[in-house]
Amino acid sequence: MLFRRALMRELIFNYLGVFLVLLTITLTTLFIRLLGEAARGELAVEAVLAFLGFGVFNFLPLLLSLTLFIAIIMAVSRAYRESEMVVWFSAGLSLTAWIRPILTFALPVVLAIAVLNLAVIPWALSKKDEFRQLLNNRDELSVIAPGMFTESKQADKVYFVEGLASNGTRVKNVFMQSVENHTLGITVAQEGHHQQLSNGERYLVLENGRRYEGVPGQADYKVAEFGRYWMRLEPQTVALHRDFGANALPTLELLQHPTAVNLAEFIWRCGFPISAVILALLAIPLSFVNPRAGRSFSLILALLIFVIYNNMLGIIEAWVAQQKLSFIAGLTGAHLVMATIMVLMFYQRLTVRKLLWWRK
Repeated sequence: MLFRRALMRELIFNYLGVFLVLLTITLTTLFIRLLGEAARGELAVEAVLAFLGFGVFNFLPLLLSLTLFIAIIMAVSRAYRESEMVVWFSAGLSLTAWIRPILTFALPVVLAIAVLNLAVIPWALSKKDEFRQLLNNRDELSVIAPGMFTESKQADKVYFVEGLASNGTRVKNVFMQSVENHTLGITVAQEGHHQQLSNGERYLVLENGRRYEGVPGQADYKVAEFGRYWMRLEPQTVALHRDFGANALPTLELLQHPTAVNLAEFIWRCGFPISAVILALLAIPLSFVNPRAGRSFSLILALLIFVIYNNMLGIIEAWVAQQKLSFIAGLTGAHLVMATIMVLMFYQRLTVRKLLWWRK
């Protein structure tokens, strides 16, 4: 019991430390990518945090599985480096005695991965797609941010506002460029605001400005000054469709409509919790470290195995979707290969002393 408590405490500390590092890296990478999309006008600024949350949800199973694998390797390899394993084996205990405490620690994480992959992430992806459709169906002027040039969806207008007026409902120093029938129009105004009439029509009202119209390269530009300039905003039709793809469908719906793509998605969702269990057990024999050798080799090898395993799952998903591989083979193939490797590594570590004695 004392050993199990110490091991559990070490595993928890290792897990929290590694998870925070990986989560920070993931958040930073996603945030930079989303800011780039917002700067290019592909994403509304106010939607950055929402999409950041959706993106983190999508990466959570991978982070949880990788963190579990690394945390176990760190704990067991430390026992090898500090010769605790020598005491362990001298007491007559086998390496297989680590399986029970490791599984006790790993199973709650595996359960969380299963819930995320089978239920939470499909729901989050469907909500993300709905949110993206709502953003795409919004009025193009509603996504204009002060201090940024914004292009319309039809790529025929460019807007720029310097800032918001004191009351927050108006914008000041407005610039608008439009192209219609090969004629360039540039409108500048001191202020602007939205106005909706009783019949539901919406207008952009610009005040105290000028409008320039003409063909680029010619000198016959028309200049007009105005006190108010009304521009009708075309209504946007909001239409939500649930054709989001297999990755956003509920798990039960995948099984109710067993197409090749849906079955491939089901294999992918089931693959993460199964692989997390196998990797947790594989980490025990993989953590062997010679105290006189380098400390980083086992960790590098473990990361390589993790990458190969996950790439295998991705390849198998693609093969099942392309009907190059049967459903049963796709569901069990990669896991059986890794489980066999795990058993062989356990066998090799358990018999290494006998092999060394035979060589002598």
